[in-house]
Amino acid sequence: MTLARPPSVAGFFYPGDAGQLSRAVDGYLAEAGETGGARPPKAIIVPHAGYVYSAPVAAPAFAALRSAAGRTRRVVMMGPAHRIAVRGVAAPRSSVFRTPLGDVSIDRAAIEAIATLSQVELRDDAHRDEHCLEVQLPFLQRILGDFALVPLLAGGAAPGEIAEVLERLWGGPETLIVISSDLSHYHDYATAQRMDRRAAEAIESLDLGGLAEGQACGRLPILGLLTAARAHGLAVERLDLRNSGDTAGPRDRVVGYGAWKLTEPFRRETVEDENAGAGHSVRPHAKRLLRAAAASLRYALRRGSAPEVDLARFPLALREKAATFVTLRHGERLRGCIGTVEPIRALAADAVTNAFGSAFRDPRFDALASHELRGLGVSVSILSPRRPLAFEDERDLLDRLRPGSDGLLIQNETQRAVFLPQVWKSLPAPDNFLSQLKDKAGIHWPLRPEADRVETFTAWSAGTVLMYAADPAGGIHRYI
Repeated sequence: MTLARPPSVAGFFYPGDAGQLSRAVDGYLAEAGETGGARPPKAIIVPHAGYVYSAPVAAPAFAALRSAAGRTRRVVMMGPAHRIAVRGVAAPRSSVFRTPLGDVSIDRAAIEAIATLSQVELRDDAHRDEHCLEVQLPFLQRILGDFALVPLLAGGAAPGEIAEVLERLWGGPETLIVISSDLSHYHDYATAQRMDRRAAEAIESLDLGGLAEGQACGRLPILGLLTAARAHGLAVERLDLRNSGDTAGPRDRVVGYGAWKLTEPFRRETVEDENAGAGHSVRPHAKRLLRAAAASLRYALRRGSAPEVDLARFPLALREKAATFVTLRHGERLRGCIGTVEPIRALAADAVTNAFGSAFRDPRFDALASHELRGLGVSVSILSPRRPLAFEDERDLLDRLRPGSDGLLIQNETQRAVFLPQVWKSLPAPDNFLSQLKDKAGIHWPLRPEADRVETFTAWSAGTVLMYAADPAGGIHRYI
């Protein structure tokens, strides 16, 4: 049975009618304009008052997420517990959070992952009447579309404890972190401005000691994010800093609002980033994985069929489902390459299956012969989850590609083709890379977002093993 958390402040903090709410949110976003950069933020900090007061300040942070639409699959949202005392961090038991715009699914697996931490407790009562997370959801629904939510409320938790929760949920580009917090409360206009400027300076300099009590109701979630931001090297950019006296209220007793985006430093992302550390878990067993792939070729040449894989012989990291590509080469000359783009079987089994396919089922080559084993290089690449890449036209698509990093899959109702990231080595120019992939798919027209789906992924290489005519280790079958 679906356990839904109904809206608590619809019709009060924001419009309760779906049409009116959509128009209101879209209006705030339109007024915010373009506030994004080349890469979407990893985290944002936004205020949470009634829309007439705080939405003009929050909107630029949400507008910065436009380029994340289609790639953000999970939103970790944390704010202060205003109404119920919380000992640490409270997560709900609910399966959906409901707004006038529809239901947002709760990522129960993510909540289970943090529930083992001593500072985390399951508290539906803390979430029942809380507004600080609810008011953010319509903006996220309009900007991101479909996503899973991890809603958290912080009470008496230390910044390090909050950072520990965020770290466990950090993930890769598929995960966005939203911290909900207002700034100073109920001071005169000039006093609020001074206090909020000091708070902004502390946030922007990642100064954990500079944000004092009374400067932000979400001080603890902010400090937890700043702790994590320091560890990950995030850069902070202010998008707006005002108060209710600037938006819709009197100036004798105001509430401060600020909006920031936090962006990760540029790096060529690998599957370690995008698959939540999969590369780190596989790395100690990479040789084992390569030996299994190589052993399948020798087995097939002797037995005439692909081997059965006894997963009990493999470590847990190689028994997790994953998508792989196996490439065979003689020096620089390709001899076969077959893979899967969906994680349909255990990693070890997928590598063995694709090694056999590369040797005997690649339609571009004859079946592998025994004399070809000497000097044959066997490489295994592990693919990250694919993410849709939104684009306006083909030129926009080319601008969004990351040469050397992105694997690319294009498809429509009848055609489909994929290039691994390693193809960039031979096709370094984005227009040539895309052109060759379109030729492979049989697409001879500019890609159109309404008809052609584009997805990107990264690939972590487990390495290459060089085979010999005879197996120097002997009994290579034991690896399968």
